[in-house]
Amino acid sequence: MHYLLFYEVSEDYVARRSELRKLHLQKAWAASERGELMLGGALANPVDGAVLLFKGDSVAVAEEFARADPYVLNGLVRRWYVREWTTVAGEQCAMPVRPD
Repeated sequence: MHYLLFYEVSEDYVARRSELRKLHLQKAWAASERGELMLGGALANPVDGAVLLFKGDSVAVAEEFARADPYVLNGLVRRWYVREWTTVAGEQCAMPVRPD
């Protein structure tokens, strides 16, 4: 299954993220190398959030990432939540649905 982790960031996120970015990216790339994180990045224009796409057996894969993320632990993320995403089209989709 796929899970989307949404981050709502603090007002000073852009100003403060450089101090924690290396730690955050190390965590993200490690999750990617384990096959858990498929894509991740900040929203742009305005930079007011981020979205990370996870693949796993349960929502726990995304929740565990967020709970230990330096951005969350240091208040750069003011709110986060995870949504299950039923993917049905594309090579990496979890539940392919083809037209007749």
